[in-house]
Amino acid sequence: MEESPLIGICDGTLDKKKDTYYYTNKIGGCPDLMPGVSNVHHQCTLCGGFLSHVVQIYCPLAVSPFHRTINVFACTSPQCQCKPESWKALRSQCLESEIKEPSQCPISDRTPVSTTDWCDDADDWGIDSEENVGNEQTLTTLLETNTLAASLEVSSRLQDLCINVSTGVEAARPPTDTPTFQTFYVSVVDETDLWGQNDLDHANELLKAYEEREGVAVREIACCKGEGGDEAYEKTKAKHGDAVFSSFMKKISICPEQVLRYSWSGTPLFIMEPPSNINQMVPPCAHCGSPRVFEFQLMPALVSLLRSTQLSSEPAVEFGTVLVYTCRDSCWTSGSSCPIEEFHVVQTDPDQKLFK
Repeated sequence: MEESPLIGICDGTLDKKKDTYYYTNKIGGCPDLMPGVSNVHHQCTLCGGFLSHVVQIYCPLAVSPFHRTINVFACTSPQCQCKPESWKALRSQCLESEIKEPSQCPISDRTPVSTTDWCDDADDWGIDSEENVGNEQTLTTLLETNTLAASLEVSSRLQDLCINVSTGVEAARPPTDTPTFQTFYVSVVDETDLWGQNDLDHANELLKAYEEREGVAVREIACCKGEGGDEAYEKTKAKHGDAVFSSFMKKISICPEQVLRYSWSGTPLFIMEPPSNINQMVPPCAHCGSPRVFEFQLMPALVSLLRSTQLSSEPAVEFGTVLVYTCRDSCWTSGSSCPIEEFHVVQTDPDQKLFK
């Protein structure tokens, strides 16, 4: 059974005095290098300009021994907006032993993955504690186990990890002419935890504005469609004729401010009608040949946060949703210095102004 998606939410501006690491979930800023990974600045395949860092997600898989981070980049040139060639999603991994003892790395080319979620009990992804804001919060929540003894063991390992990675690891600074987005922490909640909450005023306001503008009751669309009545469905069809977008709006209405949805090997949420052969369009991993699975997607609310550090009034990147598909086996050669590029799909937003 498919697990409920994890919802990423902006959790405040990142304190410039505090360091971030590859296990920090964040928006903007500069990517934090995984130990052993080279500092490479990536270029847009359309215009040749350097790409800006959009998000960094620490996402270890439950049965994998690897630390695992995915960084997403985009071109800010107006002519490259919403084109898949102007985006990159890069996956980096490393073993615990590579952090503590880089010279002693076990050989492992492929990591089989059987889990269908991001990480067991990962219901506090990215939430900051009072003592540690932005450093240890991700690992201590994502890797906690069901027993007190195991939790103590993990905590001990994490303390050692922070001491070791704090030296010799620095963010991959882009060239000075590349826009750098303001940096925000990302927190997480399970989507099911949002159900039944009373504080949905903002969601209701957005829905009401959308319904008035489009002349459709969003809540009725799925109901009418589910009853199998094409005639009834036509009566509630949105003015722009996009039932997929209406369904998208209904799905996120419980938390319109979500900037990311995570569901490893789950079902993506399309904002516009995808090609009928979308599954066949996703290529296998170029490194090991394994199929790719959907892992996470960037949401429209993220667009308003992607402003340069010069406090530009206009967002630097426009999109509807960006869906990232990754290697099912999360293949990785121990000691590798090059991130693995994964596959992504970019969809435009039929009504971007709704999220601003």
